[in-house]
Amino acid sequence: MRKIHAFQSCSKFFISRTSSTSRSLASQRFLASAAFSRPYTVSSAGRDFTSFFCHNQLWSARSDGLKPSDMTRVRGIAHAVAEPDAVHVTPAGFKEVEVLTPRRLLRIYAQLAKSRLTILVVLTAMSGVALSPLPATVPILLSTAVGTALCSASANTLNQLQEIPYDAQMARTRQRPLVRRAISPLHAAGFAAVTGVAGPAVLWFMASPITACLGAANIVLYAAAYTWLKRKSISNTWVGAVVGGIPPVMGWTACGGKILPSADYPIHLFLPSYFTEAPLDMSMIDNPFGAFALFMLLYSWQFPHFNSLSHFIRGSYAQAGYKMLCVLNPQQNALVALRHSLLLVPICSILFPLSGLTTWAFAITSLVPNAICVRGSWAWWRRCGEKEARTSFQNYLWYLPVMLALMMVHKQGLEWRRWVGMQDEVPSDGADIPKPKV
Repeated sequence: MRKIHAFQSCSKFFISRTSSTSRSLASQRFLASAAFSRPYTVSSAGRDFTSFFCHNQLWSARSDGLKPSDMTRVRGIAHAVAEPDAVHVTPAGFKEVEVLTPRRLLRIYAQLAKSRLTILVVLTAMSGVALSPLPATVPILLSTAVGTALCSASANTLNQLQEIPYDAQMARTRQRPLVRRAISPLHAAGFAAVTGVAGPAVLWFMASPITACLGAANIVLYAAAYTWLKRKSISNTWVGAVVGGIPPVMGWTACGGKILPSADYPIHLFLPSYFTEAPLDMSMIDNPFGAFALFMLLYSWQFPHFNSLSHFIRGSYAQAGYKMLCVLNPQQNALVALRHSLLLVPICSILFPLSGLTTWAFAITSLVPNAICVRGSWAWWRRCGEKEARTSFQNYLWYLPVMLALMMVHKQGLEWRRWVGMQDEVPSDGADIPKPKV
């Protein structure tokens, strides 16, 4: 009966409508009891729902054990709660809302767009432009970068709009703008709408319609399918890998490349010179097999990169209620990463040279970074520890830029020795161009 009476007393206090004076006094007593009162303990055997409410004695007018200075501070906080307009000093525990100056607004927009992730997406799109055998102009290069960045910003903002209550439960996402209310959801939705329309529009008119469609599809896949699946199924990781594999294909199509085979653009395989005597036909490099190779590289890279990251933050995912493989089955999570680490070896050593994007020398030089990363993934799968997961994650941070740099060095038809002056240019008839006499 004592507990039920306590529950009824608290309920009547919150429900009844009182005057401003009584509200101020109630706030005073509540803050005093919350900050300075002795805890009301109940034995674990008799604990029920009402035991989580305050005891009646905590609402009494008595202030035993409180110093005059403590009561003065509590009265000040209570006065701030009851009449905030009359207070000139910010009470402890409250933080003033920042004024949205242009500089702060740009910083918030960058946080909504996940600037580091957007930069990575733009760089992978530029790799498709750089490895394409078709010529690319400066306007196409810039428009592809800007359009891809806008699409990524829209997708990331829409993702954060849907995950506000879940981001608030994770330590690494609690400081996002929407969680700390640095910007209103309506403002963020407007930013997502503007960038979501402007990105595909820039790609449509400045690059190609196919590139614009790929950008719009990536927004839908990330903001709708991937975000929704995160709380439904572990298949969200595979959908996210598709999203990560599309940007280099966007760079490929921005230069005029095709992604589907046809009579004019058939699939052509570039075999090693010791397997065929046919001369190298540079015009056949522009075939859909190159776009497929770029997609597979980024698709498979996502798994060892993201799975290792998710392993040592799986506690946060579990707290927010996400259905991630790292939460449900950490051993399987490491095994999936190992599979794609092994798959990256034939992708680099067979698929890329066969597509004609690189020479067959890339098949040999790419074995060194692949061997280092496979070794790290193997150790993580065997022990499934935090240290091994971090090592694997760090390996795949440098893996992608190193591989893209090696591809540029071994790009088919790009003679670096002529660029640096180590080899004379050879005209189409095979005769050396004579050097001018000094």
